[in-house]
Amino acid sequence: MGSEHVLAVGLMSGTSLDGVDAALIETDGEAHVRPIAFRSEPYAETDRRQLQAATQRALACAAPGADATIDAAAAMLTDRHVAAVRRLLAEAGVAPEQVAVAGFHGQTVAHRPDRGWTWQIGDGAALARALGIAVTDDFRSADVAAGGQGAPLIPVYHRALIGAEGLPAAVLNLGGVANITYLDQDRLIAFDTGPANGLIDDWMAAECGRAFDAGGALAAQGHVDASVLDMLLDSDWFDQPPPKSLDRADFTIQPARGLAPADGAATLTAFTAATVALALDLLPARPARLIVAGGGRHNATLMAMLAARTGLPVTPIEALGWNGDATEAEGFAYLAVRARRGLPISFPGTTGVAAPRTGGRHHDPQR
Repeated sequence: MGSEHVLAVGLMSGTSLDGVDAALIETDGEAHVRPIAFRSEPYAETDRRQLQAATQRALACAAPGADATIDAAAAMLTDRHVAAVRRLLAEAGVAPEQVAVAGFHGQTVAHRPDRGWTWQIGDGAALARALGIAVTDDFRSADVAAGGQGAPLIPVYHRALIGAEGLPAAVLNLGGVANITYLDQDRLIAFDTGPANGLIDDWMAAECGRAFDAGGALAAQGHVDASVLDMLLDSDWFDQPPPKSLDRADFTIQPARGLAPADGAATLTAFTAATVALALDLLPARPARLIVAGGGRHNATLMAMLAARTGLPVTPIEALGWNGDATEAEGFAYLAVRARRGLPISFPGTTGVAAPRTGGRHHDPQR
């Protein structure tokens, strides 16, 4: 693959387990990015439960390996991604042979860089065969094997989106876990800040039988319990300098158990906002504003708490002309092109790896 502009598909299934995001972009893997199409395919409840079961099994494993529950979930996940790409390309009027590569993140079932591994399930070779498109997957393992955190990886895409004229800047991504990217003319720094939607979603499932707090409506009705919030914040992890990353399961809703549903939602939402505020102290300079991507930007209560606790304007990424729901999927299309061209996808300032490095496994289709 040369340095010309190509079409690439990016696929993301986040730890919130809400569905498959699929994006089509035109890019050279460097400065040129042109979004073309995006769609999100929600998981059925049976799919969510299957992925939750696979995650529970993976978290109990000493290392990635064969497991019937996890393997079945990986097959289901791959099938859902095949369907999402076919619908995306049909809507865009693009034939598979026009697409240079698909970047397939897969589903993270356990992230343990402290043990030297990270585990994303999904069969990239099967995806390539089904679609007739070259696939790059397993973006994180090479970085972890080289001593990096394996996350976050999207910061290099943030740099391409914002461009040199938009620097300095800070981009906050609110998925199951939150991460922040800081960019200036000389530096690219990124790290996980703490939970984002993950704990709120867990609380809603446990206390209300709902998948998430739509718009932050329940949290808006509650009161923050200061003692529980202090307990949640009582972790040395927040003081650790970057780079650093989290598994979605590293924090739990247990400290909030016993609170009324609205108060628990408010307290866990405040926890996300408070951890972002703490993270700003770890940046080389305080940004003028926070540009927010990811599903959490739809939570009005969280966005208001972020503004209050950070003292900064909090701006959805749409203000820059981008689609915040599509950012991560687009990012993996961009990373796939970079990886195919041997360009770095992780950096000392983003994952802690000793030197910039590429990554991913490449699967060619049988056309």
